[in-house]
Amino acid sequence: MTEAILLVGGKGTRLRPLTVHTPKPMVPAAGVPFLTHQLARARAAGVEHIVLATSYLAEVFEPYFGDGSELGLHLEYVTENEPLGTGGAIRNVTSRLRSGPDEPVLIFNGDILTGLDIEALVSTHQSSGADVSLHLTRVEDPRAFGLVPTDSTGRVTAFLEKPQTPEEIVTDQINAGAYVFRRSVIDTIPAGRPVSVERETFPGLLSSGAHLQGMVDSTYWLDLGTPQAFVRGSADLVMGRAPSPAVPGRCGDRLVLPTASVATDAKLTGGTVVGDGVIVGEGARIDGSAVLTGAVIGAGAVISDSLIGAGARVGDRTVLSGAVVGDGATVGADNELRDGVRVWCGASIPDAAIRFSSDQ
Repeated sequence: MTEAILLVGGKGTRLRPLTVHTPKPMVPAAGVPFLTHQLARARAAGVEHIVLATSYLAEVFEPYFGDGSELGLHLEYVTENEPLGTGGAIRNVTSRLRSGPDEPVLIFNGDILTGLDIEALVSTHQSSGADVSLHLTRVEDPRAFGLVPTDSTGRVTAFLEKPQTPEEIVTDQINAGAYVFRRSVIDTIPAGRPVSVERETFPGLLSSGAHLQGMVDSTYWLDLGTPQAFVRGSADLVMGRAPSPAVPGRCGDRLVLPTASVATDAKLTGGTVVGDGVIVGEGARIDGSAVLTGAVIGAGAVISDSLIGAGARVGDRTVLSGAVVGDGATVGADNELRDGVRVWCGASIPDAAIRFSSDQ
């Protein structure tokens, strides 16, 4: 297998309140745009040609990645004129594919960080003779997901909607968002209209007697559709929990990019990433957070599990926990923001204006 489709769009727009000028896959995760990790892992698995199927702000991707040669890839770009859904996006790029009718095409989702063994998925696909093979993962609580039961050989037997009652939870296996398609199957997806691969393509193939094979791989899997998940994914990349050949440096407790300035007594832990041009003041403590390019963290600030946007400023002694501070925003000194608070891009919170802790 040497060819793949990368689906970029959809849920990624949920981070746009943080970075209105940049779509989520270009927000730095562990020091480089998130898509870089996706592309590098595909290349390491033997993929040479990737078509990026994009649905929003597509003009950002090509200037950054170009033809893909710096990553050892040949990249092409196809942009939807209107949203086509996952299946429609796959069908929309068929003119750029080079594979023969029976050859495998890898398809993966730009919102998912995974440790999937791509080569094992392709091998499963080829040895089983499947029309489509799906990466499945197991989750502790499957109620938020559609379920994908399989038989003893791994063949998919059904696609079930999100379970509403305990009796409906017949498996803990869910669709993990990576597939291998026989090239000819892609041509059967209706063209020119929205199609959901999860709700229409896969159930339709199953009902027609096609062979859909599941491969359970539960090494690492995270849906990055929310800011908190994105921060966690970035930290996991830095600490090596999520594998990627694109992390710039050795895995460890922190990643500080070369032009950042960090006070000698500042403490960075938990996979924290400090971007280029960032200034971290004396006595600051930052744990499990991502601080993007050009941000300023004041002396004595305490930040955990938070995402600090490019050019944002956090004042002295301010406490942030589970917060998102948008690009160019200012949070003055002696504030306390917790529990998923969002500070809009360019907003300004004065000194000692907000406290979230209890009076107890």
